[in-house]
Amino acid sequence: MGWSKEFRNLAWYGLKNGMRVLEVGSGPGYITEQLLDSLPDSEITSLEIDRSLQAQAKERLKDVSSERLHFVESSIYQMDLPDDTFDFVVARLIFLHLHNPIEAAQEIYRVLKPGGRLAIIDVDDGVFGAVNPDIPALHTVLMKIADYVAQHGGNRLIGRSLPRLLSESGYIHIDMDAVLQHSDLLGIEGFKQQFNLQRFVHFVEKGIISPEEFAQLQRAFEAINHSPEAYAMMNFITACGTKPLS
Repeated sequence: MGWSKEFRNLAWYGLKNGMRVLEVGSGPGYITEQLLDSLPDSEITSLEIDRSLQAQAKERLKDVSSERLHFVESSIYQMDLPDDTFDFVVARLIFLHLHNPIEAAQEIYRVLKPGGRLAIIDVDDGVFGAVNPDIPALHTVLMKIADYVAQHGGNRLIGRSLPRLLSESGYIHIDMDAVLQHSDLLGIEGFKQQFNLQRFVHFVEKGIISPEEFAQLQRAFEAINHSPEAYAMMNFITACGTKPLS
């Protein structure tokens, strides 16, 4: 959703065609495919620990030459990759899932070349965005889910922590930005999934979300699906840090 804007931001942070690029937590290969298309002269390495997700990526990208694309099945905490290898690392929507994000950032630091950069694209549910029709319970629901995720080792408020995380991991020249995506510009379909009720049923069953809050989400989902006045705006946080030259 909105790759052209994300790529524009990554290019501003120094991502260039011809670089050796590592994508961590690459999943089924959606962003890998975009990187390959946007960087036609770059060598891309796709790292994913989930074998089934990597199998999907391999199928999706089966026509890409092995000279351009390498798959690595590995943990982000202990990557089976040599030191000082990559010019740029992209970590998109992976750090919110990590129980030890500093350890991951330090391991990425190891495989970056001196002067190489790590760009983390992630969420912060405290600055989620806005929807119309309004959902009064949305902020409360998101904070309840964030608390639940935190109890299980993740962090859906990771965006606000990224500058400090990068600094504590040894990176310099740290910067941060927000990429806004709006349904009037990108189409409403991609945003509807964010309010798909199936995403919230699990939290109702566990008592994290009340039936009254779920009913609000249900009414909002129906309005977003059927109202011509519906729109949504979402924030994605990007933070970038550089490995020192020495």
